[in-house]
Amino acid sequence: MRRQCPQCESSSDPQPVCGACPLSQVKAGTSVRIKQLLASPDLCQRLREMGFCEERKVRLLLQNRNVVCQVCNVRLGLSGRLADSIWVEPVTSQKAA
Repeated sequence: MRRQCPQCESSSDPQPVCGACPLSQVKAGTSVRIKQLLASPDLCQRLREMGFCEERKVRLLLQNRNVVCQVCNVRLGLSGRLADSIWVEPVTSQKAA
């Protein structure tokens, strides 16, 4: 069964209502925005120290059993299990007015 974020747990729709999914399920080459870290407090703190903060834009560069992301102009590798705890949503491009 697909994991769901806390916001979507009560929904009967199999697709996330909020548009969020784990980083581990994003296709390579996709830019996303971090919405929530669902890990232990210590692990969340470490992720934030590495640049994986809520509302931060990241780009997934490589996805297999592990993932490689670009965050703050740095490439970082994460285990798939750790990537499961980082919930993201697609970045919508906004044109400057």
